[in-house]
Formats: sequence, C-alpha cells, structure tokens
Amino acid sequence: MKFSTQIKPISYLKLHTAEVLRTISESREPMLITEGGEVKLVVMDVNSYDEFQETLALLKILAMGNKEIEQGKFRPAEEVFLEFDKDDTL
Repeated sequence: MKFSTQIKPISYLKLHTAEVLRTISESREPMLITEGGEVKLVVMDVNSYDEFQETLALLKILAMGNKEIEQGKFRPAEEVFLEFDKDDTL
C-alpha cells in the first residue's frame, strides 16, 4: 500500500466525509489527514484497527519474551516437558 495516494487535507475530509468513510470501509486502507501540511490523523476502519491492536499485543508479548530470554529467565524445553510427564503420573 502506498500512503502517498492516501494523504488528504482536513478540508477534504470535511467536504467528503461520507465518501471517505465508504472508501476506507471498502478498501480497508488507512487515510492520512493533514493540517497545515503536517500529517495529524490516521483514519482507518474499525476492523483494521482491531487487527492492528491484536498484532501490537502479540508483538509486545514477543518483546517481553525476548527480554526474559536476555535476562536468563527461561528453562530448557526438555525440563518443562519432564514436569508435564511427572504431573501425568499422578
């Protein structure tokens, strides 16, 4: 996706709100809204936003896991599986 084709001034959003909503909903591509030549907003459909939030949450979990590994806060998988095997014998 090229963001350069999805940049519009805020005046465009004000004058074409219904069209912008329809376009974003159909294409599922975000639109960047500028004010005074600077990008101020990203407008996206709610489904894309939900997917973005889920992806962000997963990336945060991965980053936390990597940090724990760097800090030595992990155990070999074999050790963990042995614990599960012990629990199965009870």
